[in-house]
Amino acid sequence: MENNLICRTVLIIALLSSATLSAQQSSVDSLTKEPPRQITLSGPRIGVTFISGELADKLKKEYGAAPLITQFGWQFEQRFVATENGLTGLAEFVPLVGGIEQGLLLPSLNFLVGLRSAAGAEFGVGPNLSLSGVAYVFAAGATTRYGDLNIPINVSAVFTAGGWRLSVLFGFNMAR
Repeated sequence: MENNLICRTVLIIALLSSATLSAQQSSVDSLTKEPPRQITLSGPRIGVTFISGELADKLKKEYGAAPLITQFGWQFEQRFVATENGLTGLAEFVPLVGGIEQGLLLPSLNFLVGLRSAAGAEFGVGPNLSLSGVAYVFAAGATTRYGDLNIPINVSAVFTAGGWRLSVLFGFNMAR
């Protein structure tokens, strides 16, 4: 019971931090001469998730569902710091709904803080909230740019006591 309270408290703090970061004005980064320009890189996400362990067993037993589910969602991304060499700090909030193709509604909320290189390589970590509980999500990927259009492809992993989930998501967005 105490662990649930701690996990919920951490999640609430993370979500409030996300709102604060979005509302915050850019400040001068100590590594640059000018304030970084805030850029919003939000857009749709689609992909698949493989579910393992007790989580997969429960899906099969209770719902007759396969351990491979589709994911649909939206990534809200805010760049909040940038360096002269192109390294940027990011805050991301990614709500997803999985399992629709199997008649299920499996929501998850992900909040990540991470870095993206000038070449587009990226990684992030943060809390994940789903029907299986609270855990950490670890993500890595790359963003390819075609003019103003960005196409991110990411792999993420969530580890829980009942099993792990491995997702591959892609989408698109335009710098605004």
